[in-house]
Amino acid sequence: MNPRLERLHRYPFERLARLTAGVTPPADLAPIAMSIGEPRHAPPEVVLRALRENLHRLDTYPSTIGLPQLREACAEWLHRRYRLPAGSVDPATQVLPVNGTREALFAFVQAAVDGRHEPVVAMPNPFYQIYEGAALLAGARPLLLDTSAAGQYLPDLDAVPEQLWRHCQVLFLCSPGNPTGKVLPRQLLLRALELAERHDFIIAADECYTEIYLDERSPPPGLLEVCRSSGRERFERCIVFHSLSKRSSVPGLRAGFVCGDAQLIARFLLYRTYHGSAMPVPTQLASLAAWRDDAHAAHNRRLYQEKFARVLPILSPVLPVEKPDGAFYLWTDVREDDERFTRDLYASQAVSVLPGSYLARAGAAGNPGAGRVRISLVPAVEECVQAAQRIRRFVEERTA
Repeated sequence: MNPRLERLHRYPFERLARLTAGVTPPADLAPIAMSIGEPRHAPPEVVLRALRENLHRLDTYPSTIGLPQLREACAEWLHRRYRLPAGSVDPATQVLPVNGTREALFAFVQAAVDGRHEPVVAMPNPFYQIYEGAALLAGARPLLLDTSAAGQYLPDLDAVPEQLWRHCQVLFLCSPGNPTGKVLPRQLLLRALELAERHDFIIAADECYTEIYLDERSPPPGLLEVCRSSGRERFERCIVFHSLSKRSSVPGLRAGFVCGDAQLIARFLLYRTYHGSAMPVPTQLASLAAWRDDAHAAHNRRLYQEKFARVLPILSPVLPVEKPDGAFYLWTDVREDDERFTRDLYASQAVSVLPGSYLARAGAAGNPGAGRVRISLVPAVEECVQAAQRIRRFVEERTA
């Protein structure tokens, strides 16, 4: 077996299951899961209808490059969402459907990393663990860019020594961030582009939360948008990852797409042709319907906005919760050991959250997730309110 498998860390939810093993919460409290970022809003009818109407298309092998009309729908959505000039994205050469961003993020690193040159893959810390696992299995060294409240949850790109940038082959960015909810400003994206040009590395922008934001007047900027506005019209050295899991509340559909530099897309397509990861035709047609419809995404977003509006007043008297820029997480300091807080909360109130230390790695400055928990506002609105009330009761009793 591949010896690099031994370098992988246990996945956060496996660690959480071990943490709470043997714990029996009160029988009169229905469990509320706020640990995993799994959207649980009702899937939009426009997607379900397209899926039902095309199930008969399971009788053919799908092509890896995907249906032309799906790639066109993805390009059209990018034009609408980021106000790109018509024709900015070529669906024939710059768009590729994928089976969700998780699969694509991992696979892209395997295709992109050249193991002959002491490769480095840079990523925010805390992070989505797929970034780290992909780097390790590709034979690269993960370079952790700590993000903390003191630094406004932004990676300090200028703190990285030139020598490390020279070895960097991929820089992961996530906006809005998981777990912080921070939206990366345009100036930081521009700085990343400048560094990528100077040191010839790829920027892999995970934008799967880009349609979940709390200020309707200020949708998060995207990497391709910043490329275009800065004169980088071919999206050189850039690839972005988009998903329907969060935007459309269909995590089980496993549907997304990547877009960017045509040369990168061509090489990634070659890899995926051998990888055997073509998207089934019914899924492609359901995806097409989702990317063409913005109304359900706006409705989905309003539900998250309502959750934050109702949950924050409940929790703010007992925890230092802050309204994030986007995504659907609260990333809060619990003022104690995050594992103990998580286990005791579940034992007392049947509410599960995720220890922040599970989403980060310790460096010279310690683990930036230690002492924090991630609370996912994915259940229904009233269930989120009920969970917030239980968490508040737990903290008040703990500090009395």
